[in-house]
Parts: sequence; structure tokens; C-alpha cells
Amino acid sequence: ANEKLLQANGCTACHSVDKKLIGPGYKDVAAKYRGNKGAEADLVKKVKAGSKGVWGDIPMPPNAHVKDEDIKTMVQWILQLK
Repeated sequence: ANEKLLQANGCTACHSVDKKLIGPGYKDVAAKYRGNKGAEADLVKKVKAGSKGVWGDIPMPPNAHVKDEDIKTMVQWILQLK
């Protein structure tokens, strides 16, 4: 269900589970933020507002059209990946 949510919101155009496309793979994101207690809130903000510079020069556009609860669900799923 969570992967379908990622597809439905266009995330998979730039991200995949285990390899870099335009943006980092979800497993790389999970590894980078593992052990960071504020990771979920930080990532929810970055997904909603957009982000640049964390993974290189290509910016992630804002995703203001995505519901906050959907972003939170997707971020929680990504952060549990190993």
C-alpha cells in the first residue's frame, strides 16, 4: 500500500527503493537518517516544501499537493527500510 502511495504521488519518477535515480534511493535515505530522532519531522517538511543541497545540486520540488497524512505515511515507510 505504501509503495502504491509513492507511485500515486509521483515520488517514483525520481526515487526508487534501492538505487539512485534523479534523487536518492529510499534505502539510502533511511540509512542517512537512521538514529536521528527528528528525522521523520524533518523529512515530512522537506517533502512538503521541497529541498536542495542534501543529496547534491538537483532540487526536490515542493509537494504541496500531497496530503500531510500521506507524506507522513510514506516517510515512516521509507525510514523503516534496511
